[in-house]
Amino acid sequence: MAKDPICGRAVEVRGNSTPSAEYKKRHYFFCSERCLSAFRQRAERFRLHELWRAGAMFSKGAVTWALA
Repeated sequence: MAKDPICGRAVEVRGNSTPSAEYKKRHYFFCSERCLSAFRQRAERFRLHELWRAGAMFSKGAVTWALA
C-alpha cells in the first residue's frame, strides 16, 4: 500500500495499472489520473512539503535536518 500525495488516500499498487510518477529518484503512486496530473503540475511543491514534514530546515541555500 502507498499513500497518494495529492488526496491522501491509500493506494493499492498493482504493477503497471496503478498511475505513478518518478520525481527526483522517488516513486509516487496515485489513486487516479486526475491526481497524477495535479502532481505533475506541482511536483516540486509536493517534494518540498515532504522534506518539511521529515524535518528539513532551509536557510540561505543550505539544508539542516532537525527533529520536528
